[in-house]
Amino acid sequence: MTTLDADGIHAGLVDATSTKLELLEIFGEIDSTNSYLMQQPGPRPGFFRAVATLNQTAGRGRYGKNWYSPPGAGLCVSMAFSFARKPENIAALTLAIGLGVIRALRACDVPDVMLKWPNDLVLSDGKLGGILTEAHSQGREVVSIVTGVGLNIDVGSTFNDDIFDHEPGHDRVLAAIDLKSRGAELPSRERLTAQLMNEIVAAFAEYEAVGFAPFYRRWPAHDWLRGKQVTIETQRRKVSGMAAGIDEDGALLVESADGMHRVTSGSVVSAEPAGGAG
Repeated sequence: MTTLDADGIHAGLVDATSTKLELLEIFGEIDSTNSYLMQQPGPRPGFFRAVATLNQTAGRGRYGKNWYSPPGAGLCVSMAFSFARKPENIAALTLAIGLGVIRALRACDVPDVMLKWPNDLVLSDGKLGGILTEAHSQGREVVSIVTGVGLNIDVGSTFNDDIFDHEPGHDRVLAAIDLKSRGAELPSRERLTAQLMNEIVAAFAEYEAVGFAPFYRRWPAHDWLRGKQVTIETQRRKVSGMAAGIDEDGALLVESADGMHRVTSGSVVSAEPAGGAG
């Protein structure tokens, strides 16, 4: 079975990453990289642990969604990082991680990736992958964050509506897409894994030092939803209108006939160009 080469990943790590790495584990098959790290002790403050696989059998997305990754079709990387002090506004951390993933993809010659609030990676108006961020406390102050990134690499004939990130009961906003469909040479899985680790660690460190502000300034250049007519489903209601970017705390802004709405948590169940589909 195809698996990742740990030495190849280590070779792609910059010093700022490798010096903070407590442990890298590679699995030929695992149920969920995020679930595995959530069950382990968190790393020391300022350090991280990473798990990667090409075959995830029971991955998880937001709100209990499934994230399936057939053998060799995708890449799943999860990282646990411990903050010495609980950061403010943990909810916005997923957005910061998304911007880090875009930098990693760009470094691997995959440009033009966008972000669909709050956690989807979009390429050519298709869903390339997703991000899941979870937190668990290690004490009064120290908190570990586990973030997982799933990317579709070369899905081939396994692509269908029931495989990647399926959420029963919700409209499908994006069809799945993989890197191979770009028509360009694929980066090696090891190079991509190393770059994800480099950029996510950098995002963790920047977030710990200065919070969400610099990520807020970068978000508009990668905002796939902005200017689209959207419907957002929250726990209490549905909000429809034009996506108007994000607020300084990462909340989605939706402009409707009755004013501007802030959505701090929810699922995008429809998104169409202004003026309707087509």
